[in-house]
Amino acid sequence: MNQSHEALTARRTARRRSKLAAKAAPTLALAVCCLMGDQAAQARVVVPFGDDQWVSVGFGLRPFFSDVTRNHAAGTNPDRVDLESFRIFSSASFNQYLKATFNTEVSSNNTIQVLDGYGQFEPLDEINVWGGRMLPPSDRANLDGPYYLLGWSYPGVVSRYPGKVSGRMDGGTVWGKLFEKRLTYSFGVYDGHNQIIGASNQSGNPLFAGRLNLNLLDPDPDPAYYTSSTYFGGADVLAIGVAAQYQQDGVGNQLQRADFTAWNVDVLFEKKLGEFGAATFEGAYYRYYTHGVNDVATNFNNARSTDLVGGIRPGEAYMVGAGYLIPYVIGWGRFQPYFRYQSFRDTLAATWERQYDMGVSYVIDGHNLRITANYAINQFTARKDIDKFILGVQIQF
Repeated sequence: MNQSHEALTARRTARRRSKLAAKAAPTLALAVCCLMGDQAAQARVVVPFGDDQWVSVGFGLRPFFSDVTRNHAAGTNPDRVDLESFRIFSSASFNQYLKATFNTEVSSNNTIQVLDGYGQFEPLDEINVWGGRMLPPSDRANLDGPYYLLGWSYPGVVSRYPGKVSGRMDGGTVWGKLFEKRLTYSFGVYDGHNQIIGASNQSGNPLFAGRLNLNLLDPDPDPAYYTSSTYFGGADVLAIGVAAQYQQDGVGNQLQRADFTAWNVDVLFEKKLGEFGAATFEGAYYRYYTHGVNDVATNFNNARSTDLVGGIRPGEAYMVGAGYLIPYVIGWGRFQPYFRYQSFRDTLAATWERQYDMGVSYVIDGHNLRITANYAINQFTARKDIDKFILGVQIQF
């Protein structure tokens, strides 16, 4: 009797998920069709005003359908159709050396946030100075952002550097590319973590960050000090990156505080295989230190999510991933199956978290237009595994 009841429940669940997937499919298909054709190859609209003077506008969009297939939280709907990210990109050039960037994001809770807002003094490839809100030097995953990853989901199990909005901070960065763009450096000083009444950083200590990235094959193909985790066979890449961040009194509360230190090493190898496609391998190792002190919660003293407060955990983490771009064009694009494994061990709480991601991207126009199906298994100490399926579309214009 129990077996037949379970079978009936399983069939009903399967039918319900099938109907929800069918509802989501037209929405995702419409998003793709609207961007299909020659327009997909164009990234942003540029309006020139004179020599070295222009304004550009673009957008990024990531709609998705998700289904928590196992052990979803009680009282929540396991199925969801939503917009993970909607970004409006804008930049301007005033002359050969002075530029500015202003990007906003509408998040899944329908709030508009300033993502980036900085002025740029760029006299040479070898040295440039930015000031405002931007990505600080950190790991490859953070400098990829959600739009330039191998796969769909951000590797947040291991990539835990602090940030205000999607990893951003307010401050200044000096960066440049040396030795025919094979060595990229970036260093900066930023508003510190935990600058709120009762938290650890009552003195307003800044956060220092730096990164070096060495490309041993082709020169760095990315703009500025940003990165990507796949080039879809557009370059031969063997990149080794080292990043570190430090802040005095960066974690804890006013009475029990400690310095924050973090560093990581990341490696990306992508090789064009000619008529056989392209292979991609990535890996990273992380260490986070709070010197035996527990950090405050992210909502400590009514802190907002953009206040750069709390949430830092000490630990050791690593990630490995691989992808293969199949050489055959099917319809509008090519398929890229991938796999990624993440592991984080909390050295203070003696807990661990692991996640397995496996999926395939249908690549139509690189990172500008692709469809990704991803299945993730998340494991945490003393909690049942959570399985989640995502079908998402990424569009940039």
